[in-house]
Amino acid sequence: MTKKTKWLVVLLGVVLVVLVGCYGKEDNSSASSTGGNSTDKESTTDSDKAVGQELHLVAGGDLATMSSLGSVDALAVTAMNSVFEGLYRIGPENTPVPGMAESYETSEDGTVYTFKLRQDAVWSNGTPVTAHDFEYAWKRAINPETQAIYSYLMLDIKNAASVQKEGDPLYGKVDEIGVKALNDYTLEVQLNAPLPYFLSLTTYAPFFPLNKEFTEAQGDQYALEAANMIYNGPFVMESWQHGQGWTFVKNENYWDKDSVKLTKITQKIVKDTATAVNLYEAGEIDTAELSSEYVAQYKDSPEFSTFLKPNTYFIRMNHENKFLSNKNIRKAIDMAWDKQGFADVILQDGSIPAYFLVPLGLSTDDKGVDFREGNGDMNKTNVELAKEAWATGLKELGVDQIKLEFLTYDRAESKKAAEFIKNQLETNLKGLELTINMQPNKQKLALEGAVDYDLDYGGWGPDYQDPMTYIELFESTAYYNQSHYKNEEVDALIKKAKTTSDVSERWKLMQQAEKIMLDDVAFAPTFQKGISRLKKPYVKNLYEHPFSADISYKWVEIVK
Repeated sequence: MTKKTKWLVVLLGVVLVVLVGCYGKEDNSSASSTGGNSTDKESTTDSDKAVGQELHLVAGGDLATMSSLGSVDALAVTAMNSVFEGLYRIGPENTPVPGMAESYETSEDGTVYTFKLRQDAVWSNGTPVTAHDFEYAWKRAINPETQAIYSYLMLDIKNAASVQKEGDPLYGKVDEIGVKALNDYTLEVQLNAPLPYFLSLTTYAPFFPLNKEFTEAQGDQYALEAANMIYNGPFVMESWQHGQGWTFVKNENYWDKDSVKLTKITQKIVKDTATAVNLYEAGEIDTAELSSEYVAQYKDSPEFSTFLKPNTYFIRMNHENKFLSNKNIRKAIDMAWDKQGFADVILQDGSIPAYFLVPLGLSTDDKGVDFREGNGDMNKTNVELAKEAWATGLKELGVDQIKLEFLTYDRAESKKAAEFIKNQLETNLKGLELTINMQPNKQKLALEGAVDYDLDYGGWGPDYQDPMTYIELFESTAYYNQSHYKNEEVDALIKKAKTTSDVSERWKLMQQAEKIMLDDVAFAPTFQKGISRLKKPYVKNLYEHPFSADISYKWVEIVK
């Protein structure tokens, strides 16, 4: 059978099945059917090695951006992690491993990092990667004139916050930021206070380097197409067909190219699970993430795996909406639907109901105790209490009916989830009418950024391995707050947690902030994401990560 014929068979099969979809930092991670177990480290021998080192994947949507200073979601971060590299990268054991930096030292008080860069690293055009590339990129991200959306992750760098704050004496004075290339291969970073997770931050996309000469030569065209970028990671982007997919090929100029076995990665956009499963069965792709309809069918297959990710999904609420500004209305919406049934019946992929913001298994304190053990569950489903809060809220507002729009992804499984929630809420909260608004990934991100919605079904994957990656989401000035939520006490707790050197006190401050946010019903938690997927047995060393990029392809090898 030719490849063209196989595609026709696959597409014919799709017509005969019910179309289902896949969920879509902003956590769009599960829209990417690409992952594998982080423990997948099968040893191989020379006789095992396959001739073709190509990996075929699907994704649930297009890349929102390939600029490390852009509005990066989970798909984009994983893609950038393949073609770019920071000082460190997330390794097979989910710890930072050397990337552009060979080593680092810290000052006695933990506030100054000195990175020694390797001298054999070059961009894909042959230009050396230097400490100046990091200084340029980080200052560009912080500079209020060119500010990156994710620059809030850099505000713990000395003077960064002041440089961004209008009216401050240092406003706009980027040379005062505590990032400096001491020479071509030595980078010094000064922090306001010790930051336990700083090294893990350097693995994340906004901390990647930029070559000044190339970037500025591209102007506003930088990163819009594959040809408008140069790369310093394991792969280079060979093509990017917007709306269809993208292709990476091995970067022969990469400093650690001997560790890279794959010669090519092809990723096609497929928005429904039925098509992905058909492609997987036809041998056209090498992994496929499963929605609930397929779990029972494949759960006994040796190619099936399931695991719980530290990713929390939630319903954002626009606090400037005249109805949602009422706490009782928010409380009713949060507590009036069956989250356990949603996880067990609708998702069926290992997900668990969420009555929290910071997920189980993300990180532990200095005594090894998980963050969730300290705060537990909050605002559990209680229909009777929800009805009481709803009645009180309606009375306070002087209305007997509320109409709201519910923004979600344009994928079949997202629609199914939204319809479940809509049915439960409209049944239990008399007078509520929800209209589902399904949007493609890029458009949904834009609506969220403008807070142009009433209710928004989304989620978050951790940028780094610390509860603060979730807690700071709802700081009043945080870009990804995206809900107009503001609580001065929460802001003060976050600020104090970011500046204290007492690790135990820091932990307590973050737990206190989470409790206040849940009491405020700043958002409505829905579930912690489980992943169920199929992976061909010949795909080795494909690593799933709990923070930074969701997936690493650097070490993947095809062994048949």
